[in-house]
Amino acid sequence: MATLALSIAPVGDLTSAGADAVAVPVVGGEVLGAGKLAAALGVDLAAHVEREAFKGEPGDVLSLPAYGRLGDVSTVLLVGLGRAEDATAATFRKAGAALVRKAGKAESVFSAVTAEATPAEVAAFAEGALLAAYAFTAHKSEPKPATLRRVVLGVRRRNAKLDAALVRAGHRAAATTLVRDLANEPSLDKTPAWLAKEASRLAKRTGLGVTVLEPKALAAGGFGGILAVGSGSARPPRLIRLDYKPAGKARARVLLVGKGITFDTGGLSIKPNDGMAAMKTDMAGGAAVIAVLQALPALGLPVRVTGLVPAAENMPSGTAARPGDVIRHYGGRTVEVLNTDAEGRLVLADALAYGIAETDPDYVVDVATLTGAIGIALGKRVAGLFANDDALATALLAAADEAGERLWRMPLVEDYRRDLDSPVADLKNIGGKFGGGSITAALFLREFVDGRRWAHLDIASAARSDNDEDEISKGATGFGVRTLLTWLESL
Repeated sequence: MATLALSIAPVGDLTSAGADAVAVPVVGGEVLGAGKLAAALGVDLAAHVEREAFKGEPGDVLSLPAYGRLGDVSTVLLVGLGRAEDATAATFRKAGAALVRKAGKAESVFSAVTAEATPAEVAAFAEGALLAAYAFTAHKSEPKPATLRRVVLGVRRRNAKLDAALVRAGHRAAATTLVRDLANEPSLDKTPAWLAKEASRLAKRTGLGVTVLEPKALAAGGFGGILAVGSGSARPPRLIRLDYKPAGKARARVLLVGKGITFDTGGLSIKPNDGMAAMKTDMAGGAAVIAVLQALPALGLPVRVTGLVPAAENMPSGTAARPGDVIRHYGGRTVEVLNTDAEGRLVLADALAYGIAETDPDYVVDVATLTGAIGIALGKRVAGLFANDDALATALLAAADEAGERLWRMPLVEDYRRDLDSPVADLKNIGGKFGGGSITAALFLREFVDGRRWAHLDIASAARSDNDEDEISKGATGFGVRTLLTWLESL
């Protein structure tokens, strides 16, 4: 969780900022708004920047000791914003994250980096700072508290738009860190029932509607995919449903579906150990849906949203689904299971079919750590976007760009569809002849969306990180939350 407190205040005399450190922007190689500060320090800041070969690119930070000349202020941080003409919200997001990561021993920072920023840039700076402050310490016997506890965002003139931007950033960052907390939780405790309990707790706290279907209800309802995937585990599956209704008339009806595999061994098609180690995060898509839904009441968006999370543990045992089994999904379509490690699409298929039948949505978006192939295609910082509707794809790409998350549209290659034909069932759950595993997985999901406007986000690589970088944290990243919230705001 993140423990950093943010606030907004007018930029005054930086020599008496009431903080351990002050931060000033460097734009185009020039230190801005720090004349009085430099005089008090007795340092020619421009010459210092040149001497240190400090380029001041977004994310660069140069630290100077104050030598006791600024009262309680012990450190001055020069924070790069690059060239003024190139500055975007992403620039400020990177700067906010860099300030937090490089604040050293400071417990509080007064930052003038946002002095001339727009509300969108202030929000991005705040998001970067809050997300960079995240640490998962739930299982540390003696968690080390964060040194930096408070950042004040200095602005020329405080107003309602800036205040609202900071509040919005707080909700979005909190939703993102919620995903990180849920996905980083070890699977020893994180069962489908645990995830359902957490979703229910959050729903009650925020005023969402919540329904959880347990195994008997899943069997009675014909959810053959969820039951098959969960059949090998002693910890049975759940289908979690969250509902948000706006106070006034809804502009649109949206269905969000997130993969909720609480641990994935691959089932009888078992993974090697290296491929299994990170599988506690295989429910990151489901966590993103839960986080988005619980943020909606506070944001007050005028859209009606249902979130579905099919939650199961994919384990090998004498009761597990076998390669060659034929399962019947919600709605009646049959699938030949040729690889039990292609399980995410099986639980999503049930949830998609059910959600469309139940809610008659205008838009359907699913988000899932679905295929390793997407990481081979796009690397670790970009998620794949598949869509059957160009306008929806364009809107999601724009939302991702605004939110600072990278999406790349991938093709739904029609020639690959016949690779999913089965001689014994309506479909099979993997292709093979044409390769393109992420494409055939998306084509499989398309079979269950009833022609609705639909998009699929394959976040298998972007949902996890091996290191801390900018606002991204090692472990679960929370990818997708800010994109989905931005898109929902645009409807």
